[in-house]
Amino acid sequence: MSDSQAVQVPGHHSVSESSGGQLPAWVSWTAWAGIIGPLLFTAVFLAQEAFRRGEYDPLAEPVSALEAGPNGWIQQVNFVVFGVFTLAFAVGLNRGLRARRAGIAGPALLFLSGIGLLLGAAFPLREDAAGATYDPGGHLIAGMTFFLSSALGLIVVSRRLARDPRWQSIATYTLAAGLVALLGFAVGGALLAPDAAPLHDWVGLYQRLVVLAVIFPCRLVLSVRLLQVARGRH
Repeated sequence: MSDSQAVQVPGHHSVSESSGGQLPAWVSWTAWAGIIGPLLFTAVFLAQEAFRRGEYDPLAEPVSALEAGPNGWIQQVNFVVFGVFTLAFAVGLNRGLRARRAGIAGPALLFLSGIGLLLGAAFPLREDAAGATYDPGGHLIAGMTFFLSSALGLIVVSRRLARDPRWQSIATYTLAAGLVALLGFAVGGALLAPDAAPLHDWVGLYQRLVVLAVIFPCRLVLSVRLLQVARGRH
């Protein structure tokens, strides 16, 4: 069958067997959202760390702790912007992948990670009179939603990548990143996140390793490939 011939996927519109059909122009914008989101989020929280050196310890405190204090609104806005970009990226990723039965599950989990970011802004960490950061309610759930759905989303979507010739080359990497992120979520929940955990003083470093070395790089790889697919270069 030639590239111009189409096959009918049950329950979906006809798509080209090898190219997946022409994608609408808006998919490129969602790919850019997937690229800009992690980079902008990282740049903003690193800049905040630099300006709050005397009061904030990036090795011991999570990124969310930047929401506490008089300038915490900056990190809240950072979560909102990244959350919106994540939602757009997840929608575009689903459109850029060949349709499969139950194939929406992976992008849906990544979409849920964007919801987790928005919840992180809606339920921020706060600072008490003594200067200690605390969760007044809701933020822990938001954080768990982001990290768990990010990990599971990569794992589940990797199976859909493996069945699409345009995406197969990054399927194994995506699966590995998801598994490592899931392991990080489990280890962090047991050994770092709770206040009484034995490695709690390193929770900031742990979070940055999971996010900056595992989740974000994979998100960027997926976004760049989505941009290539949207432009017909893959």
